[in-house]
Amino acid sequence: MSERKKFVLLASVEGANISELCQRFGVARKTGYKWLQRFREEGDQGLADRSRCPHTFRSPTSQKMESAVLLIRDQHPTWGGRKIHHRLRALGYKHVPAASTITAILHRHQRINPEESLKRREFQRFERSEPNELWQMDFKGEFPTLDQRWCYPLTVMDDHSRFSLVLKACGNQKGPTVQKHLRDAFRLYGLPHAMLMDNGTPWGSAVSPGSYSRFSVWLMDLDVRVIHGRPYHPQTQGKEERFHRTLKQEVLQSRRFKNHAELQKRFDGWQGVYNQERPHEALDYKTPIERYLVSSREYPERLRKFEYDSSFAVRKVAPEGRIVFKNKEYYLSRSFRGQLVGIRSNGQDGEWNVYYRTFKVSKIELRKHRPRRKSRRR
Repeated sequence: MSERKKFVLLASVEGANISELCQRFGVARKTGYKWLQRFREEGDQGLADRSRCPHTFRSPTSQKMESAVLLIRDQHPTWGGRKIHHRLRALGYKHVPAASTITAILHRHQRINPEESLKRREFQRFERSEPNELWQMDFKGEFPTLDQRWCYPLTVMDDHSRFSLVLKACGNQKGPTVQKHLRDAFRLYGLPHAMLMDNGTPWGSAVSPGSYSRFSVWLMDLDVRVIHGRPYHPQTQGKEERFHRTLKQEVLQSRRFKNHAELQKRFDGWQGVYNQERPHEALDYKTPIERYLVSSREYPERLRKFEYDSSFAVRKVAPEGRIVFKNKEYYLSRSFRGQLVGIRSNGQDGEWNVYYRTFKVSKIELRKHRPRRKSRRR
């Protein structure tokens, strides 16, 4: 999806802040409104893209309509009758046949495997009520390219809209690599309120699930809450798992790519289709971009100093990850080394909560710890 198209689609969502979008895309407001007006009047053609002229047919099951159905199916082999129905309507076709009729056309032309269709079943879905309340993030399983380099696809999506925010072919799973791509996403889409991820590197630890990494601390510095999924329960990140399955079916399956650059080009093109064209059953057959709004929380290029109020006892985390409170020593995490944490009573006798900025990161129970040993000087 071109930058112009991405801009006008985000700007077309009800409630979008067009001035803010212009700033994030680096264009003048006059230019942004010009693109939006042309898009509203001429569609894609107004952005020097392919024509979206509507088509009409005398009969919805005419040969031309069947050809249109089969063309979309061949372009997207995993799409069923309902997705194709909504995609035809979005393209401006008139008298589009019912989804069941399209499914019959696909069966008649041997485009559907009967065994696969029997596997489909309804299930309960859960989602956040607003865009940017929660982003889900994960790495898809690694695989090699033809130049013998391993690729680790990084994916980030909005829980409410299923909008794909990041899809990058990475050469490793290290924190700096992830932070670079997240910064780009934060600068364009703004900050989410929380991010959900598993316990793998770089955002967690499989050995100590739920522990904090330097990557987690970086997100909390940006006032983004860190949520780790339950160990050995991939369904916690069900939307990411489903996205990975779709990515495999529509992009990666039975294909080999020369290098990361070729793969990234394929990712970019498919991401546009996924966000802009592919109807989603979970979204009542709307596309993700129809439900996504950029966040009003802008990414800060420089972090603001955080100060705890007078209700907190403030401690500095030692290099080995420990803090001292009421003459007792407690291990927090080496990821917080050099940082200030706030300690405040939680109202229970002998219990205190430990906060990093606005986030509770630990609990102290004074009765369960021995006093700190004083070092003896020779």
